[in-house]
Amino acid sequence: MSDYDFDVLVIGSGPGGYVAAIRAAQLGLKTACAESRETLGGTCLNVGCIPSKALLHSSHLYEEAHSGALAKFGVKIDGASLDLDAMHGQRLKAVKGLTGGIEFLFKKNKVEWLKGRAAFTGKDTVEVAGKTYRAKNIVIATGSSVTPLPGVTVDNEVIVDSTGALELAKVPGHMVVIGGGVIGLELGSVWRRLGAQVTVVEYLDQILPGMDGEVRKEAAKLFKKQGFDIKTSTKVTKVERKGDGAVLTVEPAAGGEAQTIEADVVLVAIGRRPNTDGLALDKAGLVVNQRGQIDIDHDFATAVPGIWAIGDVVPGPMLAHKAEDEGIAVAENIAGLTGIVNHDVIPSVVYTSPEIAGVGLTEEQAKERGEVKVGKFPMLANSRAKTIDDTAGFVKVIADAKSDRVLGVWIVASVAGTMIAQAAQAMEFGATSEDIAYTCHAHPTHPEALKEAAMAVQGLPIHI
Repeated sequence: MSDYDFDVLVIGSGPGGYVAAIRAAQLGLKTACAESRETLGGTCLNVGCIPSKALLHSSHLYEEAHSGALAKFGVKIDGASLDLDAMHGQRLKAVKGLTGGIEFLFKKNKVEWLKGRAAFTGKDTVEVAGKTYRAKNIVIATGSSVTPLPGVTVDNEVIVDSTGALELAKVPGHMVVIGGGVIGLELGSVWRRLGAQVTVVEYLDQILPGMDGEVRKEAAKLFKKQGFDIKTSTKVTKVERKGDGAVLTVEPAAGGEAQTIEADVVLVAIGRRPNTDGLALDKAGLVVNQRGQIDIDHDFATAVPGIWAIGDVVPGPMLAHKAEDEGIAVAENIAGLTGIVNHDVIPSVVYTSPEIAGVGLTEEQAKERGEVKVGKFPMLANSRAKTIDDTAGFVKVIADAKSDRVLGVWIVASVAGTMIAQAAQAMEFGATSEDIAYTCHAHPTHPEALKEAAMAVQGLPIHI
């Protein structure tokens, strides 16, 4: 150890990096984490998952109060108004509390924070803020950043990325979202609730690529009902600043006559790409694959002994909780334990209203692998959803026709993000639909809909 400054040096303090650093330290390894931001937590805590959920919640409360939606419950509110500065203040408070919490955890676990951007100078050395450090193990956890749209310049004033969309100083009259994925729909939801007209332009024929087909159709129907203007199979060919706004030129994805759309704000949300630029990977003997990712084996080891990689820089879904689990697993592998992540059971959630969540295979993917049985149950028939008059959506359970093992669960419901945890745990333990169906669920609760959907796999639900 005397030849090394650290047993483990983690590059990046996002959900994967900070978790890896803490677990490595817990296992008795001398650990450091290099981070160039002024605060820890990476994209997720600073400008991603956390602030966006704060605004989603605040905007939902505003819409309920302002729209008169609460009147049917006997709650009448006159003159409700928006204080956007206070809303932003609540967002910043949440970010400050959580990023500060990680700094506390670093101190508690004796993780040394190396402040600055790290770059490799060799297979076991990196330079941070002009100083070189040698580590027995180096974990690359640098996350991802917004994918740029060719020919479109993001100024974060009128043409914004996801970070800029969190910090708008006023509600735009018309926001155009380029990209019908999770980030675009969530941030579009925030500003639609606050009063903006929102148009979503998606190149593919449906929104939410990668999700179950039936869920995608239901989501589009619900969003249109809420006032979204969704233009699918549409390509953006140009975005130009024009005074205080912008003009987009669009045309059918298959080709055809071009049209223009005027907007006050344009949000570019076409995806994310791995952060590998500036790491000097070549000096460590590493190369990236065609997608710009770092290839790893089952243990998260790269092609260079002693260098590991996790999270958004490696293949797989770019999700904070996937990175966290990989952070724990890689630290345990470095420590000589057995760290495992079941990548077949990684839940995903869209925090719109209603929420959309899934885990495992879509119905389309499952059918490609063999015969399946599918059970569905509408939230309209769920007693808790009826009680609070929030009945949009359904639960869908996909099971293997022969073994009855659950292959996938998809949920559209106000609390889908919470409900999906039970489905993920059931699948982790190899549950059948019968296992879920015969598990007693508290009444009245939303998760009863999952029980009924599991019963529907055998064609025997009770309440429909």
